[in-house]
Amino acid sequence: MTTTTAAPSQAKPKRRRVAAFDKQIVKDALRASVTKLDPRVQAKNPVMFVVLVGTVVTAIDTVANRSGFGLAITIWLLLTVLFANFAEAMAEGRGKAQADTLRQMRTETGARKLRADGTEELVSAASLQVGDVVVCEAGDAVPSDGEIIEGVASIDESAITGESAPVIRESGGDRSAVTGGTMVLSDRIVVRITAEPGKTFLDRMVKLVEGTNRQKTPNEIALAILLAALTIVFIPVVVALEPFGSFQGAKVPIVVAVALLVCLIPTTIGALLSAIGIAGMDRLVQRNVLAMSGRAVEAAGDVQTLLIDKTGTITLGDRMASAFYPATGVEESELADAGQLASLADETPEGRSIVVLAKQRFNLRERTMGPDYQFVPFSAATRMSGVDVGGRVIRKGAAAAVKAWVESQGGTFPQELQDRVDAVSRAGSTPLAVSEGPRVLGVIELRDVVKDGIAERFATLRLMGIRTVMITGDNPLTAAAIAGDAGVDDFLAEATPETKMELIRAEQAKGKLVAMTGDGTNDAPALAQADVGVAMNTGTNAAKEAGNMVDLDSNPAKLIDIVEIGKQLLITRGALTTFSIANDVAKYFAIIPAIFQASFPGLAALNIMRLSSPNTAILSAVIFNALIIIALVPLALRGVKFRAASATAVLRRNVLVYGLGGLALPFVGIKAIDLLLALMGVH
Repeated sequence: MTTTTAAPSQAKPKRRRVAAFDKQIVKDALRASVTKLDPRVQAKNPVMFVVLVGTVVTAIDTVANRSGFGLAITIWLLLTVLFANFAEAMAEGRGKAQADTLRQMRTETGARKLRADGTEELVSAASLQVGDVVVCEAGDAVPSDGEIIEGVASIDESAITGESAPVIRESGGDRSAVTGGTMVLSDRIVVRITAEPGKTFLDRMVKLVEGTNRQKTPNEIALAILLAALTIVFIPVVVALEPFGSFQGAKVPIVVAVALLVCLIPTTIGALLSAIGIAGMDRLVQRNVLAMSGRAVEAAGDVQTLLIDKTGTITLGDRMASAFYPATGVEESELADAGQLASLADETPEGRSIVVLAKQRFNLRERTMGPDYQFVPFSAATRMSGVDVGGRVIRKGAAAAVKAWVESQGGTFPQELQDRVDAVSRAGSTPLAVSEGPRVLGVIELRDVVKDGIAERFATLRLMGIRTVMITGDNPLTAAAIAGDAGVDDFLAEATPETKMELIRAEQAKGKLVAMTGDGTNDAPALAQADVGVAMNTGTNAAKEAGNMVDLDSNPAKLIDIVEIGKQLLITRGALTTFSIANDVAKYFAIIPAIFQASFPGLAALNIMRLSSPNTAILSAVIFNALIIIALVPLALRGVKFRAASATAVLRRNVLVYGLGGLALPFVGIKAIDLLLALMGVH
């Protein structure tokens, strides 16, 4: 066979973690704050577009009247827009930094394409089409997304997952998918390409992380419409002040009218709304989860039913030996000795745990087998394994299989041990029977251990009104026992793709949003049906295409974290909206008395802050309006601290902390700025 081999691939860059206020991100955000002044960009945010138009109006009026007060107002209105742009640019910056690293991986690489006659041809990775077959060996970069159809290899996926530990990928099963740009560390694999050029998982990652195609979520759109409506309502109100003031003999300057409008409309949340949404998706990226849309993140915050796989999420995943139950007349140490001998060559986690338990309980170490031994590997047909050594014939396996084998040897399976087998099964554990020839020695209990702290996490979800359902292939007795230990609200035993779909549809028919995880092709229909479908990165391409999120760490337990991040996004948006509307009230008390106090002396009673002069009152309100935006940028990016609570409790906390806080803080801030302006001689 003739071959043409590719040059060794260069090492790919590692994904770097980006700090919230990375110096380069801050520099880029400062530049973007200016470029985003483009009216076509500002028009996407009606609130800030009005502020920008107001800035232009006051600038023209200031030049025409040569007003120092107008110049100060213009400068601070411009800073208000720049601060809003800075908040959005900072949120975008972290995603773009991640995208830059990922984009470096898309350098042109060679691919060893297999021809129909079995020979290899060196082609460009960009020329590969769906269905092409390529060969990758140690040192090669996987040229595009695909499925391994032959071989097994160790793969470095650090550039995608950020984790340095290599992973094993092999043909068949749910761990056959490979991602373009990852590195083959060992062995040889044959890969069938499954992605079209420009539509690989890496390409989608760049777009999603960078946020170039970010669509606003339904709640974000609804809030944006509300803010636009409030802005539109206040425009005619402010415009009407001019004829009203003229009629009363109190002329309202254009600069003052614009300042009043800016302080009346909800500029704080208008400036931060986009940053909050972008930062919510970025928090998922920091947890190594890619959301295909902001809608998925938002839906995670509204999830009411959580479908969680038992293995690897609720339990550790490997059944571990936990107890020896000897038959009557058999010492426990004798049962442990036989169980350990039968497990010395058993490399499964269960087999190793039996060896360890025997060591711990009876100090059975450094076994000498002698020359006349033969291990009997596990067989699906016999459902047993064991060892023949020194004339002893030891077998361990499923109780029914060992019972049949013992009876074939002329022995009997004691009823007491059958009762023990049933009891172990009812407790949610797996019983293994051990025999020596026709004599049954006892039962070993294998327990699928529930993770520490998982019950507390489910209790927290219950407090938030989320119903948890454990999904498992175990029989109902075992499932019920584990569900009880874990503290889930319900379980689905002997689950199949069809029963998962039925459960999701039943929950959605009740008006509930459903989240679930999956990694196999058989999970794809349910992932597509769920409102939040989290596919494992180790899973099949079908699963990743069906879900609306991909967990790069392939940790099913992360579904709980995703729900919490989604809720944090909604809570942050609600908290800052409450704060924004509340702090507008204080600005009314600052500006309205200042405008009309001369014509209507009775309004002096509203000047509860005792501000120095009408000009300092108006300027103080505008300055505070700008500064509060930049002060809240860290909170918008980081998010309001998440605390598990019911919707009523969250609403109460928002009103008390951000409502009353938003009401009180401007009084303090505006008064402090007014005093500072007075000290500077501003009147």
